[in-house]
Amino acid sequence: MNAQTIRRPAAAKGRGTGQPRARKAPAKAAPSPWPEGSGKLARYAFLALVAVMAIVAVIALDLPGKALRATGAATGEAGFKVASYQIVGLKNLDRRKVDAVVTDELRRAAEEAPIGTDEPAQALVDLDRIRDTLLQFGWVKDARVSRRLPDSLVIDLVERTPSAVWQHQGRLNLIDGEGVVLDAVAVHKMPELPLLIGPGANDQAVPLSRMLDSVPTLKPQVASATWIGDRRWDLSFTTGETVSLPETAAAATRALKRFAKMDRSVGLLGRDMIRFDLRVPGKMIVRVPPGATPPPAGTVEQAN
Repeated sequence: MNAQTIRRPAAAKGRGTGQPRARKAPAKAAPSPWPEGSGKLARYAFLALVAVMAIVAVIALDLPGKALRATGAATGEAGFKVASYQIVGLKNLDRRKVDAVVTDELRRAAEEAPIGTDEPAQALVDLDRIRDTLLQFGWVKDARVSRRLPDSLVIDLVERTPSAVWQHQGRLNLIDGEGVVLDAVAVHKMPELPLLIGPGANDQAVPLSRMLDSVPTLKPQVASATWIGDRRWDLSFTTGETVSLPETAAAATRALKRFAKMDRSVGLLGRDMIRFDLRVPGKMIVRVPPGATPPPAGTVEQAN
């Protein structure tokens, strides 16, 4: 019997070696270029953009009432409501007056929403209405009302500066340099400001201030100015004298400059005189109390 060579079949790769086949590790995800929580930030930014677009649409398109309320309510449901407001520039105006104006508008806006809420949607708040109402207060020279996303308003006020006290019909009022009445003031709280007396005196505040600016040596000594007959001024000085000026602003300014020049030269004020009447062009009539020394000779001179 012929011998046969028996061949063993080749062992399959990876088998019979006692070692398990190595597996490739799963690929790791690349690190995100965005910081953790950026998804929420992106969502918030998107909602803010949507809210801004909705508010702009409400204003620019002048939507009908029903559509406006629906659009405004939608932005409110997205979180863009008015939960608070900030007042900037408030100095003298009573804050309670500003609060009343703002809360009245917020209440109205809340009632406009399809479903009542204590925090109205920003888009339903009429900023112009708030501003127009604030401008009715004497103290307020200008006002700007703006939305601050997501949930507040900013009321920025510019107040007028008081420059005088106006006495009329037994009442005292602060006025600014343009004669605008700011607020009433009690006698015991009167500030150290010039006193303007008489009907219409507040409307003459600008030309009076211009005239007094032309005589810087006299201006600090003026205690009050009385508007006489709706046509001319009587100036009362801290030293007790009264100076009666002519009617027109130009004539009054010339006469007052001449008086200031003479006062610097010979000292007219502080001599217990009662009145210096400058209404006659080129002349000064002095009322002297009994026993007082009259002004030096030569104080009456031709006007320049």
